[in-house]
Amino acid sequence: MVNTQLTSLPGPLLVVVIVLGVIQLTLDVIALVDLVRRPVDRVALGNKWVWVAIILLVNLLGAILYLLVGRRPAPVAEVQAPAGFTPRAGSVAESLYGPRPPALGGQVGPGLPGPDVQPRPGDHGTDSRRDDVDPR
Repeated sequence: MVNTQLTSLPGPLLVVVIVLGVIQLTLDVIALVDLVRRPVDRVALGNKWVWVAIILLVNLLGAILYLLVGRRPAPVAEVQAPAGFTPRAGSVAESLYGPRPPALGGQVGPGLPGPDVQPRPGDHGTDSRRDDVDPR
């Protein structure tokens, strides 16, 4: 095996070595931080020390292996709707913005114009732009 100085490597090869080193260090830090924060029951093999050894001793592949295989997803909790709850498509929008106008399929109610309301003079339907004004 030949030992070479990093300074004796050609420029492009030196850049590749530096980039791979930064990628390896970044993945190792990400994997170790994730492993420390993750509960033991959400780690494959159930032993964090095994994964520490794999991450640190298998270099770049150890961190990638942990991030792909070593993590288990959190269990999903079942959320049940309260008794008697019937979802309605427009209920959230109506509670935020009020009832829909009749032109959009809403109901006519007090204070809402009905379908027989005539447009005001100068009203051009739903288009609020004026024809006599140059848009430039």
